[in-house]
Amino acid sequence: MAPWLFPLLLSTFIFALPGCTSLRHSLWRPPLAPDGEIERNRFTVAKGEDVIGQLAEIRLEKGDTLAGIARHFGLGLNAVSAANPEVDIWVPKAGERILLPLNFILPDTPRNGIVVNLATMRLFHFQRDGAVLALSTYPVGIGTEEKPTPMGRMRVARKATRPTWYVPVSIAQAHRKKGDILPAAVPPGPDNPLGDYALYLSKQGYLIHGTNKPASIGLKATNGCMRLYPENIATLFRETPINTPVLIINQPYLLGQRNGILYLEAHTPLEDSGVAELARINAKLRAMEKESGRTLDWQKIRQIQAEARGIPVPILALEAAKGAGAEKPVAIRHPGRLLGSPELPGLKLDAWYVLAAEVQDELDARRLAAIINHQGPPIPAQVLPAGKGHRVLAGPFKDAGEARKAVKRLKIDLELDGIMIEPVRKG
Repeated sequence: MAPWLFPLLLSTFIFALPGCTSLRHSLWRPPLAPDGEIERNRFTVAKGEDVIGQLAEIRLEKGDTLAGIARHFGLGLNAVSAANPEVDIWVPKAGERILLPLNFILPDTPRNGIVVNLATMRLFHFQRDGAVLALSTYPVGIGTEEKPTPMGRMRVARKATRPTWYVPVSIAQAHRKKGDILPAAVPPGPDNPLGDYALYLSKQGYLIHGTNKPASIGLKATNGCMRLYPENIATLFRETPINTPVLIINQPYLLGQRNGILYLEAHTPLEDSGVAELARINAKLRAMEKESGRTLDWQKIRQIQAEARGIPVPILALEAAKGAGAEKPVAIRHPGRLLGSPELPGLKLDAWYVLAAEVQDELDARRLAAIINHQGPPIPAQVLPAGKGHRVLAGPFKDAGEARKAVKRLKIDLELDGIMIEPVRKG
């Protein structure tokens, strides 16, 4: 394998994040708490409050990946990685504790319909039932730097279950350059990138839809649409009427209060928006400082903004009786099986396989196998010792055609030159 391949593979998923030493010390002391799940998608918004949810922590087990943890707890890969920048995304250490950023500051917008914050890669669906404001929130994958998701006001124009994907000319041309010839239309099924549900927006060509690549949620990986985990889009589809308003914004820095405490949440800004967004939030903070007559800790504020961990951090007690300490994370039990985790079948002598790579370092081999395992549709992969090195083996596949498809996808998606391995013939 070419020596540049692993950095290329990892750059697809790993973000350049600043250090986080001081914040890690302030948040990394979880109290003892009963085992159990924590709410991650559905909340009731209290009047006058802007912060929802609860920071949590979990101890990793052997075979976990941050991508798998992210999906199980309704988070994007970006959010879990930013909250735990020192943890390997694909081969974290068993026993390591990680933070689950399951508390959020609501975007500074009217609380009506669907709001997507591109900077946080998160969707908020507000629904009012009398005096109660209910909220469902989900992570999203958004457009790449070359094909960004557009901002502005839209609405849900129509809905479709098991949609057919009519391939845009620009996407077909881009795939053709990589040797991947796409049909004019892709019917429903595992190869359809829209998944099983789609909300078509009033802005022509843009959708909120499912995906056959769950590990891309929380990444800039689409051609401008917004994709959700399969389980999340199923709920959003059911609960979203036609003509629901949709507002797409870019707010990397968020202010909000809960229980008399003012919080600041910072994310890495999108391209070309960092300076303006930083100036906007700092102007807002200075206005609050002047109005209240109280001096803010600007060193702490700049640290939060620089580290961009995506976690609400207390910066001011708005009421004299309230303390400005951080809320302690809730320790939760590791589930028996992570939602959507890849299944690795045992080796079969009568099946086809694909040798994805031969790698000397075991950690690199395990990392590559984990990345392949999280491709969509799934490609099972495992690591086998081979002399002084290790082989990353994809499969089993039922026939040569399926193995050939895997070779093609490994080449297009990960630039790997897979080699097909025939079954062992009896007799």
